[in-house]
Amino acid sequence: MFDTKTVSLEWGGKTLTLETGRIARQADGAVLATYGETVVLCAVTAAKSVKEGQDFFPLTVHYQEKFSSAGRIPGGFFKRERGATEKETLTSRLIDRPVRPLFPEGFYNEINVICQVLSYDGETEADIVAMIAASAALTISGVPFMGPISGCRVGMIDGEYVLNPKQETALAEGTLDLVVAGTHDAVMMVESEAKELTEEDMLGAVMFAHKANQQVVQAIIKLAEQAAKEPWEIDLSDDKAALKEELRGLIGDDIAAAYKLTDKSARSEALNAARAKAKEHFADADGQKQMTAGKAVKKLEADIVRGAILKDGSRIDGRKLDQVRPIEGMVGFLPRTHGSALFTRGETQAICTTTLGTKESEQMIDGLEGLSYSNFMLHYNFPPYSVGEVGRFGAPGRREIGHGKLAWRALHPVLPSKEDFPYTIRILSDITESNGSSSMATICGGCLSMMDAGVPIERPVSGIAMGLILEGDEFAVLSDILGDEDHLGDMDFKVAGTEAGITTMQMDIKVAGITQEIMGKALEQAKAGRAHILGEMQKALGSARTELSAHAPRIETINIDKSKIRDVIGTGGKVIREIVAETGAKVDIDDEGIIKISSSDVSQIEAAKKWIEGIVEEAEVGKVYTGKVVNIVDFGAFVNFMGGKDGLVHVSEMKNERVEKPTDVVSEGQEVKVKVLEIDNRGKVRLSMRVVDQETGEELEDTRPAREPREKREPRGDRGDRGDRGGDRRGRGPRRSGGGGNRNRDENEGGKEGGNPDHMPAFLKDDD
Repeated sequence: MFDTKTVSLEWGGKTLTLETGRIARQADGAVLATYGETVVLCAVTAAKSVKEGQDFFPLTVHYQEKFSSAGRIPGGFFKRERGATEKETLTSRLIDRPVRPLFPEGFYNEINVICQVLSYDGETEADIVAMIAASAALTISGVPFMGPISGCRVGMIDGEYVLNPKQETALAEGTLDLVVAGTHDAVMMVESEAKELTEEDMLGAVMFAHKANQQVVQAIIKLAEQAAKEPWEIDLSDDKAALKEELRGLIGDDIAAAYKLTDKSARSEALNAARAKAKEHFADADGQKQMTAGKAVKKLEADIVRGAILKDGSRIDGRKLDQVRPIEGMVGFLPRTHGSALFTRGETQAICTTTLGTKESEQMIDGLEGLSYSNFMLHYNFPPYSVGEVGRFGAPGRREIGHGKLAWRALHPVLPSKEDFPYTIRILSDITESNGSSSMATICGGCLSMMDAGVPIERPVSGIAMGLILEGDEFAVLSDILGDEDHLGDMDFKVAGTEAGITTMQMDIKVAGITQEIMGKALEQAKAGRAHILGEMQKALGSARTELSAHAPRIETINIDKSKIRDVIGTGGKVIREIVAETGAKVDIDDEGIIKISSSDVSQIEAAKKWIEGIVEEAEVGKVYTGKVVNIVDFGAFVNFMGGKDGLVHVSEMKNERVEKPTDVVSEGQEVKVKVLEIDNRGKVRLSMRVVDQETGEELEDTRPAREPREKREPRGDRGDRGDRGGDRRGRGPRRSGGGGNRNRDENEGGKEGGNPDHMPAFLKDDD
């Protein structure tokens, strides 16, 4: 029934299996990829025709995680998978980026790539399996895909590269989490987070991954040899060469002059005038020729810019190839935020703010791995006014989520531990101008805002975007690229890190990959650029402030014995709720006895801390404490002291003179000074007020004469046989051992003068 084709290989210590022909047979291409016990199905469908007037390639990649794959039911009100999570969005981008450049120019058929996680083993990240499944499905589908590609993850543990490490060990035990995708011959995409590694370490990891990817590429080719559909016949013969030469004579000089204008607005205005001139020239042509002419104009622009860079190193704004635009940093310019920075590099600008919160502000993440919590968030916004355009303004799209995560990866490795800095940290980056890499501006501005907020990061982080112009064997690497250099170039290569090393590296290639030589050159040039930017950032703020903002919450951490946790919480949380209500501070306690007390008011923290310490501290005999009268009884008053301790002040210990009633001296709620006289073996505490000055709390000399010792009583004589004591005088049945009976009565007492036979036990009465 099924014509199933399968290939398998041992890869990174596990078996990778690719299967087609059994599932989703109506799709153009469908592959079930299994790695360990993680299984991903990828199905590819492509439109057989192009919509009229369409001049772009509508490729859409969807990655979805099924909770059932990990044996879980989604949390919250909606018990089904809903809109894409941040992780699903980032993984969709991860697959899209290396695949998109491998479709031929001019191919505009719509393609859907849908990857669904069907089984998850908790060890193998499903993103890599999904990328491989997507590549295999595209390869066998018959669409004009110039792959296949493969992707893998590389960790670095004890100085050694590890292929596809277990999920929990990628960064927890190692220093690197790197994803690399590429064809058999070249690297196409890099995404990483590192703990300040050198350029040599990063380049070595990329090459290690590239070699591992080649094995999977060969396996996909074997599968295609068995199961690939007939390749599509497509007509991409619309040669723009003649049209481009016609346009060069018409507007070539105008475009060259426009790209010599250093101001973005003036340059855009001049370019739009040249494009309008070309459009007017072809106004009488048919629609197809007009669309072709528009693309020829873009190609002419690219040729002029790229030729000038390769020929004489002349960039659009007149800078040298390795020159960084002017930088200005400003911190603390927003009065009510916990930390703020305005970072400007050329015509790219970001307002970054840092907000500090308590544990309850942590982000809860419900994923395949279960519930987890993150105390560091970075959110990036890109409003349309930042590029002088009118556009959609609302929820972040895939691009915003991806740029924010890149900046998150750059700053995350230098954050202090939760033990050293028990705050939840949120960075917000609002891009106000953009002409170049706004994600790198977010890294620089976000770092400055954290230092302004007093976050004790290990070292400042800076980032830079690199570009590439590649023509045959000639290439030029550009530092701090402009937006136009990004659009017209062949590479977008972003590197961020400290003076000690790289914390993140991201690369996207628009051509069929780059070589080790080019990547090495780009890394070295980026290192010099990062150092220059760090120097400019230090002019604004050299290190983290030692004091937090007056508007930021303070958090104090104390450790208590685990056995005391229930005393602090109280029955049903009664005690901890009372502490919060009375002091105004927030109190969090974990299972290890670590208590975090937070408030923007230091006095509230001190009050809560003192209360908790009173609960867990053991009272000392002879020590004076301040307490509150909580209950008055006939024989004295109970006083609560040390937060959670109660003791009795007997009426005889209230004053050095006779006290008739406790209420003559104290009232409920009154604050008193008491001295601990005794703690018995059951923990009951006996207190005294009379030996403490109630105004100053100083201990007073005990002037009351000591009691005379009691005279010893004569020993009692033989009391005789007291009979059976088990009955009850009121006929209520046997009494407990040691109970009842009239003590000084013998058997004949009821018949004696003065005796009361009615109160005589029944068993002593005569029947008549």
